[in-house]
Amino acid sequence: MTANAEHEQTVEGFGTVRVDRIDPDRDAALIHGWVTEERARFWGMADTTVEQVRDVYAHLDSLTTHHGFLVHRDGEPVGLFQTYEPEADRVSECYEVRPGDIGVHFLIGPVAAAPERGFTAGLLTALVDFALKDRTRIVAEPDAANDKAVARLARAGFTLGPEVVLPEVDLPEVFIPEKKARLAFLTR
Repeated sequence: MTANAEHEQTVEGFGTVRVDRIDPDRDAALIHGWVTEERARFWGMADTTVEQVRDVYAHLDSLTTHHGFLVHRDGEPVGLFQTYEPEADRVSECYEVRPGDIGVHFLIGPVAAAPERGFTAGLLTALVDFALKDRTRIVAEPDAANDKAVARLARAGFTLGPEVVLPEVDLPEVFIPEKKARLAFLTR
């Protein structure tokens, strides 16, 4: 495993997936290029600057309950993965948090070539293993209007839960607007 990797796993027929902590200074420009694309509109950062992206991930990096990761496949950055403690997040107001729960967000980076069959499934194999390393259940809450993400979670074995409204977060260091989300759960 690479020295700074949080997780590294070879997925048969797919390649080696490595999960590294985001370095806000090093990774902000790359992440900005991804989150400002139209296809990433549900990520909620479409109108940000590179500096704002850096600040968001620097803030995330300062927390003990929320973590941001850059995901690589065979050494190439291919996605973002965020984990969080649900009891320290607004999602806790929308469902009964259980011991062993971990919340996740996932964004696939842009693909230069034609879409590759099985790409998302290959990445999710490693990310689910990483998230469930010392946990028992994953909680995801994609935007309820993001039909592709909701369908992808269902195909990956998540049980779809109710649609909920995640409340607005308005703190000096972060603002997150209210969001209508679809809960999804995956138990080990």
